[in-house]
Amino acid sequence: MARKNYPDEFKRDAVALYRDTEGATIAQIAAELGVSEATLSAWCKSAGVPIRHRRGVVVAEPVPGAESPEQELARLRSEVKALRATEARLSTERDILRSAAKYFGRGDELVSRFQFVADHLHAFEVKWLCAVVEVARSSFYAWLAGADGRAARRAADEALAERIRAVHDEDNTYGAPRITAELNDGAPEGQRVNHKRVARVMRGAGIAGYRRRRRVKTTVADPANQKVPDLLKRDFTAAQVNTRYVGDITYLPLATGANLYLATVIDCCSRRVAGWAIADHMRTELVIDALKAAAALRGSLAGAIFHADHGSQYTSRDFANLCRDLGVVQSMGAVGSSADNALAESFNAALKREILQDRACWPDAAICRREVFRWLARYNTTRRHSYCRHSSEGDPFGGPVVMRLGVDGSWSTVERTRLG
Repeated sequence: MARKNYPDEFKRDAVALYRDTEGATIAQIAAELGVSEATLSAWCKSAGVPIRHRRGVVVAEPVPGAESPEQELARLRSEVKALRATEARLSTERDILRSAAKYFGRGDELVSRFQFVADHLHAFEVKWLCAVVEVARSSFYAWLAGADGRAARRAADEALAERIRAVHDEDNTYGAPRITAELNDGAPEGQRVNHKRVARVMRGAGIAGYRRRRRVKTTVADPANQKVPDLLKRDFTAAQVNTRYVGDITYLPLATGANLYLATVIDCCSRRVAGWAIADHMRTELVIDALKAAAALRGSLAGAIFHADHGSQYTSRDFANLCRDLGVVQSMGAVGSSADNALAESFNAALKREILQDRACWPDAAICRREVFRWLARYNTTRRHSYCRHSSEGDPFGGPVVMRLGVDGSWSTVERTRLG
């Protein structure tokens, strides 16, 4: 009786015997092995071996899932064609990205990609270019449609940059706020410019006001100083002139290694330097001379507050006696706190920053006095003050237009008088 189950090795050997025996038929090999013809035929079909019939004609029996040689050739040709198309596409995209690399290093990355597509749309399809640089076609077409508007705005910005440069060349310490005020001074309503636009154009044109940061300690406290309250509490505003003043001493470095010293008395309302004194020392006489100069300009300082730091000059007995004689009420910030006298500190920084700029010191004392005097005169008459809404016009007596701060926070112009 024939076996019903055959090991895999037996099946492989039977198929190999049939395949390698030339001219043998399924019936002959099956008889030799003692298996049925159907069984051997099934093993051969599973192994992909064609069945030979009695007349010697070889018929390729179809194997489930197998393809004919013609089908296989057609499939391979199709795959080769697809691979070549993919290779060509990748090669082109690589060339596109290589060309686009120089665009991506510019300012606005998205605009740079739009510009790249616009520069190459005649060489490649827009759809393809947008896909490669990862932008939406609708966004690109919207950007392209706005080209005329951008060109007009660019031309207007270039014209504005020339106007800004002309103002900046006259005074390179001016930043965007003061340049905006200068441009808008007397301009018709339709030609006024916004400070944000001025700042943007200045950034694009590389124009900036001069900046310098330097900290030098000039305040030397007197250990035995008198106690004076802080009456300003960091509020450096005033509703009218000749009511609140701040003062300080700053050093003016010379090339010889020595220093001159400047003492100031600044009105909190108009920001005018009502009195100042320059000397080669920091004795009490320096601040006394500055306060006397302010009293001479104003006519009287009676009832006015004078705020300073705890330097030994301001805490001295002689200065206190002068304040009492002039009717001035003394005020002082906390020890070691520059913020308590920020208005005076800011003024000192602006003076040296705008005069010295990239220089470290003045050549000599005479030049220092002359340049400081010229700057102070301009500061009091023509320089625009942000606190006073960038007012800079001088009055017939040499003082600026005085701005009065109302209780509601609004500004009004005080009649031009000799108030400074």
